[in-house]
Amino acid sequence: MLAKHRREGTLPDFGALRAMLFYVDEFPEKRHHRKETELLFPKLRARTPLARDLLDHLDEDHMYGERRIRDLEHALLGFEVVGEPRREVFELAARRYVDFYLAHMALEEKEILPLAERMLTGDDWAELDEAFAANRDPLTGHEPEPNYRALFTRIVNIVPAPIGLGAEAMTTSR
Repeated sequence: MLAKHRREGTLPDFGALRAMLFYVDEFPEKRHHRKETELLFPKLRARTPLARDLLDHLDEDHMYGERRIRDLEHALLGFEVVGEPRREVFELAARRYVDFYLAHMALEEKEILPLAERMLTGDDWAELDEAFAANRDPLTGHEPEPNYRALFTRIVNIVPAPIGLGAEAMTTSR
């Protein structure tokens, strides 16, 4: 979306971008990652010495994740307030965050989840399933809590397909 706005010389919908960053902060950062660090990773460490360095690395990612979001929000605010001179700073920060996040998820999906499937018990999974289901994250198929419903409706209606239902790109006039 950002590349399309750059090509067309338009500004993105800053409110929509703020809503998306708020979602990332509220759900993956504050809820999901904390449960991985406080529940999943300790269970794995207790069951096997395998992947301890990787678990430490992922815990460190979690520790600095909220700071990365704050930095990205600050870059977005700079772009919104100062304008075009801050576009590249925000776009670079957004690309770096997305790259970081995708690499983090890939490690969890390719290394940690297969290890967890081999090492954790049925009771472990029942406890983890209950804890993570409490997040009620719509991106994982749950109905959002009432106080988040408007946020998710806004994001879904603004973000273009295939993620949302919005038009091809979020646009505001210059």
